[in-house]
Amino acid sequence: MKKILILLTAVLISTAAFSQAKKETVHIYNPQANAKADIATAVAKASKENKHVLLQVGGNWCSWCIAFHNLVDSTATLKQFINDNFETVLVNYSPENKNEAVLADLGYPQRFGFPVFLILDGKGKVLHIENSSYLETEEVAANGKKKVGHDVKKITSFLKGWTVTAVNPETYKAKAR
Repeated sequence: MKKILILLTAVLISTAAFSQAKKETVHIYNPQANAKADIATAVAKASKENKHVLLQVGGNWCSWCIAFHNLVDSTATLKQFINDNFETVLVNYSPENKNEAVLADLGYPQRFGFPVFLILDGKGKVLHIENSSYLETEEVAANGKKKVGHDVKKITSFLKGWTVTAVNPETYKAKAR
């Protein structure tokens, strides 16, 4: 009987430890952050550096948000392109802080799901809201099923269309000969 009790205790302890390990989550979004102030800071910096602002709205609960963040972090060319052309802000949306007033001011981008991306100019004006589902990969895995995740080429193409140069009308004027 004593052996059974010891075995049962060991199983319960290991189960509890495993359960706690599974609950560890990624924390790239900060529910306590002041999104309005963070955006204002990014807009001011973007204005000085001739960049736009890229907002990624999502939460630590969102596997697609984390996957996108990790994809950017692990893809040097994409990360460099974003750093060269945008000031980036992660805007939290979670039960702890939905940033409802900020998102209302931005045109309710959460209507597209998460993550959702916004491009702001150097004055804080919303230039574009992008539904991230348009940036998903179309690749098919060896098992014949669609791979899950975002496509670097689609992301890059989207972002190239919203750089300062891309939206500047002077870029498209015919050059005098």
